[in-house]
Amino acid sequence: MQIGNEIVTQQTTPSSIDLSGSWQLTSVDGEIKSTITLPGDVHTALHRAGLIPDPYFGRNEEKVQWVAQREWAVERSFTLQEVEGDWYLDIDYLDTVGSVYINGFLALEADNSFRRYRPDVSSMLKSGDNVIRIVFASNPGVGAERQKQQPFYVPYSTGNSPIPDGNMLRKPQCHFGWDWNIAIAPLGLYGTIALKKLETARIEHVVTRQVHNNDGSVDLTVTASLFAKHAGVAQVYFDLDGERVRLDVGVKGETDVNYLFHIDEPRLWWPSGSGEQALYTLSVELSDEVVTKQIGLRAIDLITTPDASGARFAFKVNGREIFCRGANWIPADALYSLSSPEKTEDLLQSAKAANMNMIRVWGGGFYEQDYFYDLCDRLGLLVWQDFMFACNLYPSTEDFLGNVAIEVDYQVRRLSSHPSIALWCGDNELVGALTWFEESRKDRDRYLVSYDRLNRTIEQAVKKALPGALWWPSSPASGYLDFGDAWHADGSGDMHYWSVWHENKSFDNYRSVRPRFCSEFGFQSYTSLPVIRTYAEEKDMNIASPVMELHQKNAGGNERIAGTMFRYFRFPKDFPNFVYLSQIQQGLAIKTAVEYWRSLKPHCMGTIYWQLNDTWPVASWSSLDYGGRWKAMHYLVKRFFQPVAVAAIPSEDGKKIRFSLVNDTLADVSVDLSISVLTMKGERKHLKDVQAVCSPDAAVTAATIDVSDIAEGTLLAWRFTVSNGMGGEGHHVNGTYKALELAPAGLMVTHEYVEASGAIDINVTAKGLALFVMIESETDGKYSDNAFDLAAGESRRITFTPAHQLERGKLPDFRFYDLHSCQSAD
Repeated sequence: MQIGNEIVTQQTTPSSIDLSGSWQLTSVDGEIKSTITLPGDVHTALHRAGLIPDPYFGRNEEKVQWVAQREWAVERSFTLQEVEGDWYLDIDYLDTVGSVYINGFLALEADNSFRRYRPDVSSMLKSGDNVIRIVFASNPGVGAERQKQQPFYVPYSTGNSPIPDGNMLRKPQCHFGWDWNIAIAPLGLYGTIALKKLETARIEHVVTRQVHNNDGSVDLTVTASLFAKHAGVAQVYFDLDGERVRLDVGVKGETDVNYLFHIDEPRLWWPSGSGEQALYTLSVELSDEVVTKQIGLRAIDLITTPDASGARFAFKVNGREIFCRGANWIPADALYSLSSPEKTEDLLQSAKAANMNMIRVWGGGFYEQDYFYDLCDRLGLLVWQDFMFACNLYPSTEDFLGNVAIEVDYQVRRLSSHPSIALWCGDNELVGALTWFEESRKDRDRYLVSYDRLNRTIEQAVKKALPGALWWPSSPASGYLDFGDAWHADGSGDMHYWSVWHENKSFDNYRSVRPRFCSEFGFQSYTSLPVIRTYAEEKDMNIASPVMELHQKNAGGNERIAGTMFRYFRFPKDFPNFVYLSQIQQGLAIKTAVEYWRSLKPHCMGTIYWQLNDTWPVASWSSLDYGGRWKAMHYLVKRFFQPVAVAAIPSEDGKKIRFSLVNDTLADVSVDLSISVLTMKGERKHLKDVQAVCSPDAAVTAATIDVSDIAEGTLLAWRFTVSNGMGGEGHHVNGTYKALELAPAGLMVTHEYVEASGAIDINVTAKGLALFVMIESETDGKYSDNAFDLAAGESRRITFTPAHQLERGKLPDFRFYDLHSCQSAD
């Protein structure tokens, strides 16, 4: 606007102010002052300011636990030119018990990190500078107080959680420690923090339901839930891939607006390996707000029909049963500020690259951020979604259950439109936890009724938010309202099978059970040497050092790793080889389970091992190191999860070995299988060639070998090629590796830099028998293959793709391991 010769600029307040960024951080007692970036966590802010050491290094975990015992406050100012109208705060992922003040007025009392809060703050604002302040209570302190208020004591798993009473709070349970996680009970705000003006209405939720008709068409009903403080008329636009419609709707309070899109020739969404991940763009738009979602059109069912063994447990997508190959997901980092969408994508890409089609979001962490599920949609990773209850007992008081019901309603409506969401599961191992505590063993009826109240609250909230949702009460569970032992009963439902690790049974014990769907099983290894160097000094490179023991959270875990080596291998010669061999035996354990259970198809229709990733650098059951490096096991996973795979399965009496051929694809496949034995010098002696055919979604026996055909001092080996272009190889030892008199492998290596791609080609040749050849470097990156075998005179070309571009002409310093050199002082 121009008045005379003077230009006057009019300042107007935007309708949304993003409050993320730099805030002041103080301890409420005033002793500590710093800054924090929100979204973010307090521990990381203090570390970046030099006020605490790196929690992940050495034994610093013990030095930073005081942070969770204090109360903390964050504060910042913002400016408003105009305060007329209705304003609200938009907050989610606030961890956990926090009081939010605007200009000294209490705007919100939050106590659930899994809820979204949108309090009206119109009366608290003023023109000019405003101040927002969040005071975080001590989570352990609040937990202790709430435990005292319970009508009876509610036990928690002390073995997992050294910080007590986490079960009193709606917060990631693993934050209080777990048998793979650091115990520091972090706090902060990890999601949205914004001030928004409410015009006519705002969008609370967008939920979709789809009906797949007999003629192949799909009816997609979109429900937009709008909130209006005052009566008015909202113009709502629905758009599906350019098909756009406007509805004028009268609104006041919460109003649901529905629109149905009819798709005559839908492009269907399929899990990875079964078809295309077709996605449609859906948007719901008001005059000042738009919510966009990616929609996959797919029909999904959980088959639990009775059969001769008990009852089935199989997922059917678009009319086709899918064998689920996958791993359990835990939070990408123990500290939110150290995670990122890019790191999460790298982990999920590694899951897909290893031939997975399902991820189980385990119930002791987070309902993940939207980008996680968007990635799963695009990658074709089905999501088994637990609700966030794990391995503890929980309150069943009215206030707690009311809080849970709101949490469930919000999360289901937030996530349900993702095509990747396959199943809503009530909890992780809460039924089993009823037998873990003295209190619940003595008074099982009381605690069982308490659990049932919680489980029913979750179930009813799910079905109200999403009628027709696929619901499973708990993991593991043998069936609806079945509170029996699903750890060892393998006739029905999903199974957690931990006897090999926790009961120290041999690997072949995996072949003593026949699960319908195994949703947890695992074996530990050490994290890779380059990762160990990030938290341990050279003096700590010993499995019994205090630092290494602190980075092993499972009681007796180090002894079990070492004891298993004595069972199967000759003891490694030094610490680096100890780490290497721990990863090889981890891979062999999970390989034994998966290959046998896949061979039982369709009796068994899923193997989801524990676990995909790590939250910090630690000895654990993961196949990916903290930071995303592939352990040896992940390279094995890529092979034994291949859609068409061949495995050697010994008979119960040990006299025969059958070659199982599994086909998870849509088409018939024919396989050429070459079977041989390998001598200790690496000579390959041919036994027989076999041609086999397998129909879609089936498992057959391709060949059988008498163990007597395998001469003493040799091992069984095979190679196969598939008509669809797949292929692979493997070996089987009839006995233990420590009984083999291995000769030196004589590895010879050359490598060259590939100018065009920035990768490095490594050529490895063996003079003798080389088992489990593993290449490693301090330089982060991924190998096209690893932990592979070579017979005498054979070569393998491996491509190493560094995570970051290398300095021109500078090659990494590669290390090479194999089984003989690992166990020999030669």
